[in-house]
Amino acid sequence: LILVSAIVIGVAVVGMKVVPSVIEYYTIDKHIKTIANSGAATVAEVRTAYERQSAVDDTPSVTGADLEVTKEGNQLVISFEYAKKIPVAGNVSILIEYAGSSSGSKRPIE
Repeated sequence: LILVSAIVIGVAVVGMKVVPSVIEYYTIDKHIKTIANSGAATVAEVRTAYERQSAVDDTPSVTGADLEVTKEGNQLVISFEYAKKIPVAGNVSILIEYAGSSSGSKRPIE
């Protein structure tokens, strides 16, 4: 019973430390998909729009300068990558590498 309790507590502690990072990733992903479909046409507009949304939701892991904005066909594609090091206990850490991309803009770029 003590061993099972220790394992459950260990998993709970790791989960409590990882969940905020995962929530931040999904928030960033939501922002770039919203911006890609919003009609922003230039790289500067995309970065400015992201900075505004990032300031509201406090997502410091990715800044507007970290976004890679490309054009595939007539669609705007916004990509990002970052790594998050989460300390667990002592010198033990978890490294999670996040990467995301918008599905593209529904509006063609001129």
